[in-house]
Amino acid sequence: MRTSDFDYDLPPELIAQTPIEPRDSSRLLVMHRDIGALEHRQFPDLLEYLRPGDVMVFNQSRVIPARLYGHRADTGSKVEFLLLRRYADATWQAMAKPGRRLRAGVVVEIDGQKSPQPPFTKGGPSNPADEGRGIEDLPPSRKGGTEGGFSVEVIAAHEDGLKTVRLSSEEGIERFGHTPLPPYIKETLSDPERYQTVYSRKPGSVAAPTAGLHFTDDLLRKVRDLGVETAFVTLHVGLDTFRPVEEDDATEHKIHTEYYQIDDRAAEALNQAKSDGRRIIAVGTTSVRVLEQAALDLEQRGQTSLTATEGDATLFILPGHPFRLVDAMVTNFHLPRSSLLMLVSAFVEHGQRGVSHSSFRGRTGRARVLAAYGEAIDLGYRFYSFGDAMFLA
Repeated sequence: MRTSDFDYDLPPELIAQTPIEPRDSSRLLVMHRDIGALEHRQFPDLLEYLRPGDVMVFNQSRVIPARLYGHRADTGSKVEFLLLRRYADATWQAMAKPGRRLRAGVVVEIDGQKSPQPPFTKGGPSNPADEGRGIEDLPPSRKGGTEGGFSVEVIAAHEDGLKTVRLSSEEGIERFGHTPLPPYIKETLSDPERYQTVYSRKPGSVAAPTAGLHFTDDLLRKVRDLGVETAFVTLHVGLDTFRPVEEDDATEHKIHTEYYQIDDRAAEALNQAKSDGRRIIAVGTTSVRVLEQAALDLEQRGQTSLTATEGDATLFILPGHPFRLVDAMVTNFHLPRSSLLMLVSAFVEHGQRGVSHSSFRGRTGRARVLAAYGEAIDLGYRFYSFGDAMFLA
């Protein structure tokens, strides 16, 4: 399976730089997987495709202000951290820039007053997901140090360049951290809450589950008024979600791991829906990953019913994946050569299995997705995190 098969050209002006207002005023491209038809609608029209008894599954993870700027206590040199994953109380996996000389024992004092979003400059952290954000242009107010004495200590440096760090307090993240944004967003986000879903509850992500950004409280109420059940799971999204697959053979790519959790209430709703033959609709690829990982784990344990569970999602969903729980999906438009585009292609292909329709003409799910993307480009759809949505029925 060649990674290059999942490439496409996108005019830069179609990369949405700011959230649309109101949230649910985005466009919606509906793809009927079984017959190959496309419809161009507005996001609130999603209600027309829902049925009483459906279960919609949302990822309730909340983006944390994971970017910290500071200076070494010993030399005064500038340092930038990006917190990636919480190990234990105040202990985190992190990226650092510059990181080569940050060895165990180094203490970094976090600087300045928190602003809505740091400025964009050339020469940010070396990770692709941080390109364009640097520490050079921070406001002078940060030079006086942190009023509360917030600091970060490096307790281990790893061969892959990542660090294990200990924070002097967890509270310092909210007080002095900045919301990280994807590398393709160059505009300043005046309100960080616009990079959160209205139902976000569990802090831990460093990127938003963006399909959920289209939902308002009012739209969720209308969903429930239709007789659609809502269930909430958690998957803390990591920055690797933006990374392109670099291997020529996609099957050789080592997919990133992300923490996930399903509680008793969600497990019960999912079990009952499957037992009744009702549809499970995943909002976002992160919800898909939770559900399909949990279903695979269940199968491997020889069990038939979901229970409350948590763990690391390691599943790489490629064309050929036998979807076990997800029947329909709401998703955004994804980056070329990304694992998320491969997941969507797999889902479309799964939906046409056993269906004989002249419009398919032997085309793979990947080909159908890229054709739909091409049509969306021609019609000026907005792409990526703040862009428009698809409903894969």
